[in-house]
Amino acid sequence: MGPSTLARLELWLLPMRLPPATALGFALASLAGALGIGVIGRSVGSLPPCGPGFERAGVRCEIVGDACPSPFERNPRGCRPPDRTVLIPSATIAVGPSDWEAEGLAQPRTLRVLSFRIDAFEVPRGVWEPGSDDPLVAASGMTREAASRYCRGRAGRLPTEDEWTVAALSAAAPPRRYPWGDTGAVCRRAAWGLEHGPCATGATGPDTVGAHGEGDTPLGVHDLAGNVAEWVESDPTRPATAVAKGGSWRTTLASDMRVWARLELDPEARRRDVGLRCAYPP
Repeated sequence: MGPSTLARLELWLLPMRLPPATALGFALASLAGALGIGVIGRSVGSLPPCGPGFERAGVRCEIVGDACPSPFERNPRGCRPPDRTVLIPSATIAVGPSDWEAEGLAQPRTLRVLSFRIDAFEVPRGVWEPGSDDPLVAASGMTREAASRYCRGRAGRLPTEDEWTVAALSAAAPPRRYPWGDTGAVCRRAAWGLEHGPCATGATGPDTVGAHGEGDTPLGVHDLAGNVAEWVESDPTRPATAVAKGGSWRTTLASDMRVWARLELDPEARRRDVGLRCAYPP
């Protein structure tokens, strides 16, 4: 059994606080996915993956009825995620391969980051593209430069990779694996595994921002894991390589949502699973 299989089996072994029948279904589906076996009958997408006030519609989490669930707020345009930022305090954090899957991928180093603010939500499509008929899902499909230009237009910038990592860690000691903690990479905590499983099948784009509140950081940053991977600022020493962080709705391995994971891309890539959030002065 190889590392990728073991990474999938992580899901099977994690406590999920679900009814026994549901937990058993999740375990069998996850194990089958790890071993490359098709599953007949109810998929993992039938599990309750959305936060309070949101309901699964197909492979998406959508608002139920006329309610405006937290963390959304009602404004003249309807129920929308607020334009909110979160203060990330200055931090010095030693990071490295905190689990076996990071060996050879996450080099031990010390992050030193001054305080900054970061968007609480990924930029939704309705803000990126005013007038969109699907305004609450995460925006995606822009190049890194387009993302950077958008942030500059909001008196901000893309976060650096170190800033993004510190925002996900929230100065936790020792550093944790996921933005919410060390374990529990299940469907209710992030929009992931929606294209080919394990959380659903058939998704063609991102989910509603902020609909997986159990995956928030302790400081209240939403969707740092899953939904869309997020562009970070360019490394001036590697101009031909761009980086996105956090995994996405297409991610099939829980390990790809861990804080140390990174996706290297062409800066001109326009991917349906890569979006953005901006950083600002404190």
